[in-house]
Amino acid sequence: MRFREMRNQIKKKAVAALELPGEVALDLPKITLTGNLFVSVENHRGIATFSPDGVRIMVRAGEVAVAGRNLVIRSIAPEELVIEGEIQGVTFV
Repeated sequence: MRFREMRNQIKKKAVAALELPGEVALDLPKITLTGNLFVSVENHRGIATFSPDGVRIMVRAGEVAVAGRNLVIRSIAPEELVIEGEIQGVTFV
């Protein structure tokens, strides 16, 4: 087992044992959908691509793709990004 894999397993076990939120302790993205009108992504690392039909958001484990129509960036801050429009899907890429 490689060092990185072993370190990740130890982190996951510690998070579970201490009952810590995974998005905080493991730097995971926290994605919140409000109906099909808003999507909020916490713990992001910036925007990879943007168009009115799709947004790709960089996160620690890769990218999160938001598909939809008439998408706009409602707000962007170091820890949270909010997309507004007709959200049709959210996937990990």
